[in-house]
Amino acid sequence: MLTERQIQVLQVIIDEFIQTAQPIGSRAIAKKEDIPYSPATIRNEMADLEESGFIEKTHTSSGRVPSEKGYRFYVDHLMSPFRLSNQDMTTIHQTFEREMLEFERVVQKSARVLSDLTNYTSIILGPQVFETTLKQIQIISLTDYTAVAILVTSTGHVEHRHFNVPSTMQSSDLEKLVNILNDRLVGVPIIKLQQKLYGEVAQMLKRYSSDFETTYSFLKDALLEQQPVKLYMDGKTNIMLQPEFHDIHKIQSLYTIMEKEDEMAHLLRTSGKGIKVSIGQENQLDAMQDCSLITATYSLGEEQLGTIALLGPTRMEYSRVVTLLNVLSKRLTNTFDSWH
Repeated sequence: MLTERQIQVLQVIIDEFIQTAQPIGSRAIAKKEDIPYSPATIRNEMADLEESGFIEKTHTSSGRVPSEKGYRFYVDHLMSPFRLSNQDMTTIHQTFEREMLEFERVVQKSARVLSDLTNYTSIILGPQVFETTLKQIQIISLTDYTAVAILVTSTGHVEHRHFNVPSTMQSSDLEKLVNILNDRLVGVPIIKLQQKLYGEVAQMLKRYSSDFETTYSFLKDALLEQQPVKLYMDGKTNIMLQPEFHDIHKIQSLYTIMEKEDEMAHLLRTSGKGIKVSIGQENQLDAMQDCSLITATYSLGEEQLGTIALLGPTRMEYSRVVTLLNVLSKRLTNTFDSWH
């Protein structure tokens, strides 16, 4: 258990290092207005904090820097609520003030705002298609032999799928087909489309289609295409601005893992509900063990849709980042609720 004096010293070291990225010594701490202790007393407390693993001595200075254990204590016990500036709140508000009909536009702007406001790397995981329901289907002929299916989901996501039209299918058949699909499939979870298509829709097609097998095969191509991961990232180069990442090998490892969208998506998908802070070696991926990753989830009603995250150095502005993610996740949730 840390004493009150040790907590004061630890908080000063962490706050100062977050702002300056420079080790801090006992004399500098003693000059702080709210620290009434002598340099000698502070040195004794710093020695105890170092022995307990909350701070570390660097090789290049007599000062101390926070350890991962120190950051964890800070996040769990010392971090106070951060009040965002009016300018920050205005920037966030402007992201959502105009009506946007597509999910991509909302998350792309959100990712850009997060990276711009923090100078860290923002990552947003979109809703998995199987967690959403179908809201509308359109099929538009492009030529005599090609068409595009437009699927709109309950989250506002719009998917365009191009496919070949069977030579036996007329434009009137397409129109009839769209009416059947909207009547039977709207409101159905995407994950259950195949089951619904095989059951109810197939039975109707057998009654209304002169070539059931061709029509059914056509529908599977249009509706059951495998969905790619929806991962949105902004500010990748921001990590290079941090003094901790001047090592080219660290940068290469980090960039390599950020390019692996499936791994990043899995990491965010399994990060847990609400706000989560992973510091240094708490991160699952080796390339991120010099970083902190802070995640927040957004939802539609009671259903969790996706995750927003900020990746930066362990010397991160935790309080401000947590507040920003809280605000953005609530705004995303409110936006999707209003679309539903």
